[in-house]
This record gives sequence, structure tokens and C-alpha cells, in this order.
Amino acid sequence: MSTYGLTPLELRRLRALGTPPRIQHFLDNLPYHHGNTAWSPRRVLREHRAHCLEGAIFAAAALRANGYPPLLLDLEAVFDVDHVLAVYRNDSHWGALGKSNFAGLRFREPVYRSLRELVMSYFDQYYNLRGDRTLRGYSQPVNLRRFDRLHWMTSEQDVWFIPEYLCHIRHRPLLSSTQERRLTRLDPRSRAAGLVGYSKESH
Repeated sequence: MSTYGLTPLELRRLRALGTPPRIQHFLDNLPYHHGNTAWSPRRVLREHRAHCLEGAIFAAAALRANGYPPLLLDLEAVFDVDHVLAVYRNDSHWGALGKSNFAGLRFREPVYRSLRELVMSYFDQYYNLRGDRTLRGYSQPVNLRRFDRLHWMTSEQDVWFIPEYLCHIRHRPLLSSTQERRLTRLDPRSRAAGLVGYSKESH
């Protein structure tokens, strides 16, 4: 069986996570990394911290080590930053893993019949600090196997080629222009709830 370039210890640590909920638990316990970086899963294991992008890439690697394809999906926003998820399927239904400063942009159980259903489950929790609802589109899942030759799981250099690819592929819109114009801001109580545990700076 391939080790994907990981050391035996690194591979054991990923396999020990075992299931998507346990991978998410690991992500939730990592300190949020405020840095302009794109660390590989190897570096996340070593540094023991991650931001949104790094957490999703790490989750994809952990999913792969436990028998799932390493899939990433990009959520596209306006007046906000994009958010990246690792996605997976159980019994033909989609779930997701994520690292975020916003409480509502993390784990989803695999109960969604389509990617659009899954993405829309993030709509009300996806907002900027003004309370604007900012989610507008999503990509198709990208299998990170396409970057195996670039050693995305073990690189000591930042893996910027992954977010660059995600930014340039087609994204499906979620809303019509009329729907966008009619959007309201999130109410203060919901906004505050989503910021529980928030640690300065973006998603």
C-alpha cells in the first residue's frame, strides 16, 4: 500500500484518526494559524496548527489515509474570503470537514443528497464581520491526487498550487441577482453565536 511519501509515524498518526468525525475533532483542537502560508499536511502535523486552507488540505490527506478520496471543494464569497472544505461521501450522501474561525463553517454529517444541498447548509453561517451573507458559489470537488507529483502531502514548501487551482476552476452560482439584492444582514444574536471561539482575522 502506498505511503504517499509520508514517514511510517506520519501515516500512523493520520490512520489513527480513523473516521471523518475524529478528523474533525483533531482539526477543532488545533490552534488557528494566522499566517500567509499554505502548509502541507506534514507541516501541519509538525507545527500543530492550521488555518482554513491548511486544515482542509490536512483533512483531505487524513481522509485519504483512511480509504476516502482526497477531495477539496471551494466556497466562493463576495466582500469576504473563500472557504475550503474537505468533502466525502458515505452511502452516496455528502459530508464535509473544515477548519474555521466561524463556528458554523466546520463539520457536516454525510446526509446531503447533492453538493448543492451541502453547500447551502453553510449559507446562513457564512457571513463577514458586518453580518453580510457572503456565500455566492462553489466549485466541483477537486481530487488532490492530481497534485501527487508535486508532493502536496509532504512538501516542505508552501503548496500554493492548490489554492491557485481552486481559484481558477469554474464555480457554480448559488443565487440569482434578484436574490442577492434582497438579502438581509444576519441578526446580532446569530452573528454573535457564530463567533464563539473566534480568534482575530478571517475564516
